[in-house]
Amino acid sequence: MAFTDLGDVRLFHTDDGSGDTTLLLVHGLGADSHEWVHHIPTLARDHRVIAVDVRGHGYSSAPETGNTPRRMADDLARLCTTLGVESCVAVGHSMGGQIVSHLAVEYPSLVRALVTVDPGYGFTGALSEYLPTLIERMREDVVGVSLRNDEWTHTAATPEWLREWHRRRILATPPHVLLQAFEAMFGGPDALGLRPNSDDYLARRACPVLTFWFDPAQAAWEAGLFKDPHSKAVVWEGSGHRLHEERPGEFLIVVTNWLRSLP
Repeated sequence: MAFTDLGDVRLFHTDDGSGDTTLLLVHGLGADSHEWVHHIPTLARDHRVIAVDVRGHGYSSAPETGNTPRRMADDLARLCTTLGVESCVAVGHSMGGQIVSHLAVEYPSLVRALVTVDPGYGFTGALSEYLPTLIERMREDVVGVSLRNDEWTHTAATPEWLREWHRRRILATPPHVLLQAFEAMFGGPDALGLRPNSDDYLARRACPVLTFWFDPAQAAWEAGLFKDPHSKAVVWEGSGHRLHEERPGEFLIVVTNWLRSLP
């Protein structure tokens, strides 16, 4: 079935391929599992691939409360139990990077390894200082601010179709979900989006981590938190925030080669 009812939320997901390794693909804020359409066919040749719309996004239900990365991670743990997944490699982009990190810390026996793609954590400096102002503006016009905020994710090389696809997905996401998730990511006292909150928590990820960044400084910072020697930070300078969608072929090569290197 493409839908699983977990009681307080109904999740849409696809389940393709087979193999010894299960990959759990988790999209970013204001998107859905269509984010992985370029990747699923290749990954499903050798792996079981589960791509899910997290609560409040895509075809999944949108509860009035609880639309936070921590709750989304709990949902995914319950989904894995329902689908008979005992171990997985969790792959998360942006907010999905927070979600899969929560999954790795709180459910360590479930997550064999992590792949994070320009993850939404560890921000500092002027950007982190601006985020409270951004949250206040979102409370007044959450959709408009979300659309304007999305402009930083692109570069001159980002295809127009990709910009339009994500604009439409933001418009399709319930406003209360956009606000609750963003505020939980960057506004709370323990929000993983900000340092130093992120440092201690991410250091608890004992599994191997492959992380992609376009910012070398962010990549170097996260590399300092790795615990497993198979972990690796990859830098693609000049890419946009959605580098896995801009360069899907290269992304798949790096990910599949890294997976083969794991013991």
